[in-house]
Amino acid sequence: MARFSVIYDACVLYPAPLRDCLLRLALTDLFTARWTDRIHEEWSGALLREGRIAGEKLMAVRDLMDACVRDAKVTGYESLIEGLELPDPNDRHVLAAAIRCNADAIVTFNLKDFPESALAAYGIDVIHPDDFIYYQVDMAPARCCEALRNQRLALRNPPFSVDEFLAALQKQQLPQTVSRLREFREFL
Repeated sequence: MARFSVIYDACVLYPAPLRDCLLRLALTDLFTARWTDRIHEEWSGALLREGRIAGEKLMAVRDLMDACVRDAKVTGYESLIEGLELPDPNDRHVLAAAIRCNADAIVTFNLKDFPESALAAYGIDVIHPDDFIYYQVDMAPARCCEALRNQRLALRNPPFSVDEFLAALQKQQLPQTVSRLREFREFL
């Protein structure tokens, strides 16, 4: 099992293509992906409010995530929340969960919400999903390309060519990842 552990913030789980990418990469065992029920509530609640997905289907996605990614669910972090200081108090639960499970990093688009000064005491870094995925691809290109190829091939309605798949990832704010993946396009 991987020793490097990350917490996925709700903002990286909200868009389906990025969520699928991050979950498939978690299955490579290059790292351990973690989240909480509250993080689930944030990303899935936003999708429900926008009417983007039916509630039953959303629950099935959450259940599948919890079942497929080993030891993903963090519990017992709630007592830490009140003692934490972050620019947005609503993000304290993410840091509390990261502390509770000894995560090495928080994967989020909201880097400014997790300043180094607030995380340093806990040995936790904050990382943009583009940097995070790029590092995984750089470290283990064959395993990552296999996971991403599986993601692309699962897209059947309509099917995606490699270029269409890379364009979809580009739309997820992953420019350096896409640039790196172009070097491995024949494996995608």
